Amino acid sequence: MAPPLGKTCANATGHDRPPSGTTRRSLLAGVAALGALGAAGCSRVATAASTDGGDLLDRLRAQGVVRLGIAGEIPFGYIDRDGRLTGEAPELAKAVFKRLGVDRVQPVPTEFGSLIPGLNSQQFDVVSAGMYINAERCEQVVFADPDYQMLDAFIVRKGNPKGLRDYRDVVAKKATFATGTGYAEIQYAVEAGYEESDILIVPDQVAGLNAVEAGRADVFAGTALTVREVVKRSGKAESTKPFAPLVKGKPHVDGGGFAFRSQETRLRDAFNVELRKMKESGELFRILRPFGFTRAEMTDMTAKELCRG
Repeated sequence: MAPPLGKTCANATGHDRPPSGTTRRSLLAGVAALGALGAAGCSRVATAASTDGGDLLDRLRAQGVVRLGIAGEIPFGYIDRDGRLTGEAPELAKAVFKRLGVDRVQPVPTEFGSLIPGLNSQQFDVVSAGMYINAERCEQVVFADPDYQMLDAFIVRKGNPKGLRDYRDVVAKKATFATGTGYAEIQYAVEAGYEESDILIVPDQVAGLNAVEAGRADVFAGTALTVREVVKRSGKAESTKPFAPLVKGKPHVDGGGFAFRSQETRLRDAFNVELRKMKESGELFRILRPFGFTRAEMTDMTAKELCRG
């Protein structure tokens, strides 16, 4: 069967952190003009490979640009106040793809929950958003090995008046629970016994902070890093100590990485080779450290391990 046709775009564009009041809407607006620049000069090309492992790497080298799906989430991938693409994943993407012979990156903004659908519908070439690797997602895309590992943490009101330290506390104390669209924390809360229909879903950690400060939620769950960063300017909320959620009764550590369309294993493998070199040399940590990552968040886990669940 002939491969389906899709669009690729040859044109491309290329952190201060936005204040705590910045919303996902404003972050996405900042990148809209950048994404629009890629609309001109698009050509239809085969989206499936003529050989095993996909041909996307060859096409990206020929185009000289890779389109990155981002979700406007600090510190993983966002547009800063000067309109520049940054975050741990885009900065890593710039370094890895340059090694692979692709000099430019182009941001394509979307909601977090639309990243995998957008990838598979050819809206961009790779998900560059620090996405957690888990069994459900591994059925839809292929992942590079994780570039970081992460625990969870909560945003709570100052003093943590309900004493919320993990998901079991949220259930036991009947706290109003919030987390982000498409976040892995939804399932962790459900596994602890929280009714999914009762979860307050908000766009991101900034909206989560606002919900806690306004009293619409007792707690917002997110990654330890995003939580501790977003509360820095808050006078009403604080972050809890990081913890490992329970999965099938056992503490679970998440890892985040880049996602590729399932047929593009050749690009995924080439990405992994360069990522491995950067881990060994210490370059990976040097790239991630400015975004709040510590050595405790560096990892040797593999995507294969995380895909098993």
